[in-house]
Amino acid sequence: MNSAGSSPGADALVRKLDALSPLTDQDAATLERVVLAHARHARPREDLICEGDRPGGLRMILSGWACRYKMLEDGRRQILAFLLPGDSCDFNMRYVPRMDHSVAALTTVAYAELAPNVVDDLISSSPSVARALLCETISDASIQREWTVNLGQRVALERLAHLFCEIFVRLRLVGLASGNTCVFPPTQADLAAAVGLSDVHVNRTLQELRRAGLVELSTKSLTIPSLSALQAAALFEPGYLHLRHDRTESEASVSPHLLAEASPRQPESRA
Repeated sequence: MNSAGSSPGADALVRKLDALSPLTDQDAATLERVVLAHARHARPREDLICEGDRPGGLRMILSGWACRYKMLEDGRRQILAFLLPGDSCDFNMRYVPRMDHSVAALTTVAYAELAPNVVDDLISSSPSVARALLCETISDASIQREWTVNLGQRVALERLAHLFCEIFVRLRLVGLASGNTCVFPPTQADLAAAVGLSDVHVNRTLQELRRAGLVELSTKSLTIPSLSALQAAALFEPGYLHLRHDRTESEASVSPHLLAEASPRQPESRA
C-alpha cells in the first residue's frame, strides 16, 4: 500500500493497519473516507464510552491518546491499555450487549465512531481492511497477555522500561517518533495505574531509570538514548506486536501533521 497520498487525519490509522496486514490503495482510500466522515472529538479525561454502556459501534483513534480502564467501587483504577493514534478501541465489543470496561481520553482526542452498519459495509466492501482489523484483534490480545506478564512477573524497573519500549515502537510505526523521542502525555498516576505500582514507587523507579541513562522523561516527551539498552533492561522483544515490519529510526518517516495533532495538554502534576 502506497501511503504517500494518505489524508493526514487518517494517516496513523492507515499506517497501523497496513503494518498488521497489507492494505490495497483502494481499500485504504475507502477507510480514510469512511473514518473522516464520522470523526468526533473528546476533551482530556473525558470518557468516550463507559462500562455498562451499549457498545454501539467501533471507535478508532485518529489523534491524541486514550486508555481502556476499569474502576473499582472504592475509586481504585486499573489502566488496561494505552490507545494511540491508529488504534481501534472496541472492535469486538460491538458483538456484546454491554461494555465491560471504559475508554477515556488522556489528551484531546480525535476519533472516528462508526455505527455497526457502517462497520459491516466497510469490512464487506474492503477485504484488506477486514483482514487488518482481524489482525489488530490478534495483536491486541497478544499485547494484553504481555501486560499480564508485566504485572505478574517483571520487577518495577522492567515493568516501566517494557512499557516505554512498547509505546515507543508503536508510535514510531505510525510516524509519531522523531529520532529517539516521542510525545508522552501520561502522568505518573497514569503510569502507576498501568503497571500496578504506587505513585511513589513509580517516581522512585523513574529516578532509577534516569540515573542509569536509560530514559529522559519530561512533562510532554519521552527520550530513549539507546533503545537497545532499554530493551535489554526491560527483557523486551517486539514480536508479540505481530507487525509485518517495523521502521528503524533512520527509516521511519515522521508526519509533521500527526506530531502537531498529538501534542498533549499540560499533564497533571507528577508529584
